[in-house]
Amino acid sequence: MSLLVHPHDRTEDGAIVTITPESAGWTYVGFEVLALDAGEIARRSTEGRELCIVIVAGRVRVRSEHGDWELGGRPDPFSGPPEAAYLPPRTELEIDGSGEVALCWAPAEGGAPARVLEAGDVEVRGEGSFERRIRNILMGDRPADSLLVTEVITPGGHWSSYPPHKHDRDAMPDESLLEETYYHRVVPAHGFALQRVYTADGALDESVAFRDRDTVLVPRGYHTVSAPPGYDLYYLNVMAGPTRAWAIANDPDHEWIMQ
Repeated sequence: MSLLVHPHDRTEDGAIVTITPESAGWTYVGFEVLALDAGEIARRSTEGRELCIVIVAGRVRVRSEHGDWELGGRPDPFSGPPEAAYLPPRTELEIDGSGEVALCWAPAEGGAPARVLEAGDVEVRGEGSFERRIRNILMGDRPADSLLVTEVITPGGHWSSYPPHKHDRDAMPDESLLEETYYHRVVPAHGFALQRVYTADGALDESVAFRDRDTVLVPRGYHTVSAPPGYDLYYLNVMAGPTRAWAIANDPDHEWIMQ
């Protein structure tokens, strides 16, 4: 299947992106995006999964047996830090409000405590034409069973996820095996950006031009992203695998750029 997943027609409960392990052909990561209008309610059950809810834009209310939370407020993902929440397995929940909401799923046993995830510090990574801003949401310093979630802002004319890197071997501490989705927002919305996913042996080598609200799957291999001049890029990364750790290997052909 193609690594590029376009948004689909809006469902009755507001879903515009639906990616399951079955549809992606992998084991761990599930991903949804809801585009909710005022008065609409989306209901979900985590069952044997944990869930990280990220408010991409707008404001919503999340209700479950663990609490009643008002989340969000930024008008778009480029305008301030994210608000998010974590819910463990075997939770029934409702989401209502007006906003764009990402649901990030992965298998879990006991999970971690349900809670609102406060925005962390912004990390500036890279320099020059590959400088970008990282906003960690649910990375290794915050408890969960398998989920890792972060978002990145890449200015127009810059590269991101650069140099190309991979995390497709269960070989800790050198490298972890993580499936990954990239959910992209582009501004202005009529623009596009580019992503390449490839393996050293050439068995996988796919370059895609994606547009606003497209998702790119990274099942394995090195990957990198480029934002054309004039078009700023946001992406939300969801990762999960057998070991909850972000341990990467850079493509040795391009690692020299780090020097």
